[in-house]
Amino acid sequence: MIPANSLVFLIDDDASIRRGVSRLLRSAGFKNEVFGSAYDFLAREQHPGPACVIVDVRMPGINGMDLQDLLLQRRRAEQLVFITGHGNISMCAQAMKAGAVDFLPKPFRDAELLECVERALARAAEQRRRGAEKTEARRVLDSLTPREFEVMQLVVAGMLNKQIAAELGTAEKTIKVHRGRVMKKLGIASVAELVRLVETARVARLK
Repeated sequence: MIPANSLVFLIDDDASIRRGVSRLLRSAGFKNEVFGSAYDFLAREQHPGPACVIVDVRMPGINGMDLQDLLLQRRRAEQLVFITGHGNISMCAQAMKAGAVDFLPKPFRDAELLECVERALARAAEQRRRGAEKTEARRVLDSLTPREFEVMQLVVAGMLNKQIAAELGTAEKTIKVHRGRVMKKLGIASVAELVRLVETARVARLK
């Protein structure tokens, strides 16, 4: 299943490769755009949906490995599939370690490339889903006052109300009030839900 609003980009300085791969992608139902250089691709506005970038390793100017570094530096979310007629084990290991979906030697089988594209778009869609959940979780946590946030962190750390009261130098009944407000604001009913929310938001937990 192709994720909604997904797009595949192909970057290769060989016009025949661009034509052939673009035709293959269209036949499989993938919307795609082609570029003769990484410069042209980077000049395009970033796609707002799940995106896969099929990129040749060796190209004039910015090569495939350089493009991967640039996208990582800019915290871009496109998933890369490398294609190359000049690759080696070290280059492949470097690309995969940096997060590439695959590293395919030319000539590659059509089915093999399409499978890589499917995996890349699925990974991109999942990352976007997790990113949206993280943003929403942080938005909800931002509704807490500084003291409520402090109490929330101590609850997540496993402390009881009386322990939190001692830690913060206040009365246990005050902690109960703060704790109740925290749960109400966050729309949750249990500590387990609170822990999941904090983990989703990737807020540092107290030890």
